[in-house]
Amino acid sequence: MADSAVTVDKREQQQAPRRPAWRPPPSRVGVARAVQVVGAFDAVFAVVPGWHHRMVTLAHLMPTTGMLTARAATGVVGLLLVYLGAGLRRGKRRAWQLTTVLCALSVVLHLAKATVAPAIVAAGVLGVLLIERDRFHARGDARNRLRALWVCAGFLAAGFVLGFLEVALRAGQLAGQAGPGLWAQHVVLGMVGVTGPLHFQHAITGTAVAVTTGTFGLLGFAAGAVVLLRPGTRRAGWAAGDEAEVRELLGRRGDGDSLGYFALRSDKLIIWAPSCKAAVAYRVINGVSLASGNPLGLPSAWPDAIAAWLADCAEHGWTPAVLACDTAGGTAYRRFGLDAIELGDEAIIDVAGFSLDGRPMRNVRQAVGRARRAGYTCEVVRQRDLDDVSLEQARHCAVAFRQGGVERGFSMALSRFGDPADGDCLLVLCRDGEGRLRGLLQFVPWGGAGLSLDLMRADRAADNGLMELMIVSAVEAAPAYGVRRVSLNFAVLRSVFARAEQLGAGPVTRMGARALRAGSRLWQIESLYRANAKYQPSWQPRFLCFPSARDLSRIAVAALSAEAFLPAGRGARKPGP
Repeated sequence: MADSAVTVDKREQQQAPRRPAWRPPPSRVGVARAVQVVGAFDAVFAVVPGWHHRMVTLAHLMPTTGMLTARAATGVVGLLLVYLGAGLRRGKRRAWQLTTVLCALSVVLHLAKATVAPAIVAAGVLGVLLIERDRFHARGDARNRLRALWVCAGFLAAGFVLGFLEVALRAGQLAGQAGPGLWAQHVVLGMVGVTGPLHFQHAITGTAVAVTTGTFGLLGFAAGAVVLLRPGTRRAGWAAGDEAEVRELLGRRGDGDSLGYFALRSDKLIIWAPSCKAAVAYRVINGVSLASGNPLGLPSAWPDAIAAWLADCAEHGWTPAVLACDTAGGTAYRRFGLDAIELGDEAIIDVAGFSLDGRPMRNVRQAVGRARRAGYTCEVVRQRDLDDVSLEQARHCAVAFRQGGVERGFSMALSRFGDPADGDCLLVLCRDGEGRLRGLLQFVPWGGAGLSLDLMRADRAADNGLMELMIVSAVEAAPAYGVRRVSLNFAVLRSVFARAEQLGAGPVTRMGARALRAGSRLWQIESLYRANAKYQPSWQPRFLCFPSARDLSRIAVAALSAEAFLPAGRGARKPGP
C-alpha cells in the first residue's frame, strides 16, 4: 500500500510542471522590476530641485522642449516606465517595445542634463531588455491599437487647435512677420518638444504657448501608450458546436459540481482539453481570465483542460484566477501552481434527511405554516412541462419582482429565464389564494440527481414565509423527480460567523465578524448566511484560486465586475429575467 502511494505521488510530481508556463520566469520578473526602479529613479530626478541648473546645459545640447521642459519629459518617461513594468511582468510584447523606446529616450534626456549615473543605469536596463527580448511574446488586444490611435489623435488635435488659436490671439506680440503656415509649424513642433520658428517679444508669451502645445502633446502620447497597453479581453460567445458538447458533457459528468450548469451562461467561453473529455469555462475581464467552478467533464482529464487554459493565459499575458471551485477543483488547480483561499460555503440539503420536525427547524416550520394558512400554494414543475401562458406569466413576474435593474451573478447564476434550451430546469411557482403568481424559484440541473438554486423572486407585498414555503415545497417534491440533493445559496465567509458564535472565539475572529456585519448593510453577507443556515444544510467550502497575493486586487475587481457589482460587469449583459 505504501509503495503504491509513493508511486502515485511520483507520477503526480512528474505530471505537474516544475514552473507552470503561465508563471513569469524569474528573469522576466527581474527585468520588470529593474524597469520600474529606473522609472521611479527618473521620476524622482525630475523633481529634485538641485538639478534645475542643468536646464541650461540642456538648452545648449538640444532644442528647447515644448513639454514643460526636459524635467517634465523625464518625469513622464519615468512614470510610464513604472506603469509598463506590470505589462513586462505579464510578458506583453507591446510593453517591451514601448519600454525599449522610453529607456533609450531616458538615456538621451539624462545625458542632455549631464546626469551621467542615471544615464548609465538606463542604458544598462536597455541592454538587458534587448538581450531578454525573446521573453516578451504575449499578444496584445488588436482592438487597442485603433483605440490608442483615436485617443492620441484626439489629444493632439485638441492641442493643435488650442495652440493655433493661442498663437493667433497673440500674433501682435510676434517678433517679425509670420503667417498661418509658420503658426501651424510652430504648434506642431511644440507638441513634440522642439522649438518652433516663431519668436515672441515677451518670453512669458512664448512659454505660455509652449506649455499649451507641450501639455497636449504629452497627454496625447502618454494616453495613447496607456490605452495601447490596456489589459486585453476576449469577446464572449460560443464556438460552433460548443454548447451541444458542453450539454452532453454535463449529462454524462455533471454530478461532480453543482455549478457545472452555469457554464452555459452566454457570457462565458469554453476551452477544451485535447481529448475533449474536460473543459474550463471562463471569461476575460480587464486582463484577468476568470474561470468559475470546477473544470467540466472527466476528473482525470482536468489537468489537460487546466493546462490548455493556463497556456492561453500565458499566450495573451492574462492573469489566471478561479472563482468558487470546490475542494476537488481547488486541489486540481493548485497542482498547477495556483494558490487558494476559502471564499465561503455552499449550503446543500440532503433530501432524504430533510424534515420540518424538531426544534432547529421551528422557525422554518412556523413560516411555512403561516404562508399556507394565508392561502399560498406552490406548483413544482419542469420548465418544459409548463404551458406557454404560464411560462410567459412566470417570465413577466421574474422581471417585475427583480430588485434593481441589474442581473447579478457569474459563477452561481444562469441570468436567464424561460429559454427553451433550459427545459430541464425545475420551477417553483407560488400563488396566493386568488391564483395570482407571487413568487418563483428556478433550479438548474446538478447532474441527474441534484438541483442548484439559480433564481429567487418574490413579490415584496406578499406575506412573510413565502420564500420558506417555496424552498420546502421544492425539497418535498424532489424525490418525485429523482433528486437527492439540493444546493441553495452561497454564503460568503460563512466560517467567520460560525467561529465567532462558538464558545471561546478570539478577539480577531469576533472583530472579523463585526466587520462583515458592517459590510452586510450593502451586500447582505450575514443575511444570506442566516437564510441558508435555518434549513440545517451541510456546508461545502468554495475557494478562490489565484497566482500570487499581488494579483488579488486585480482579481477582486474582475470578480466584482463579472458578478455585476461594478459597472464593467453590468455593461456585459442587459438586464433580463
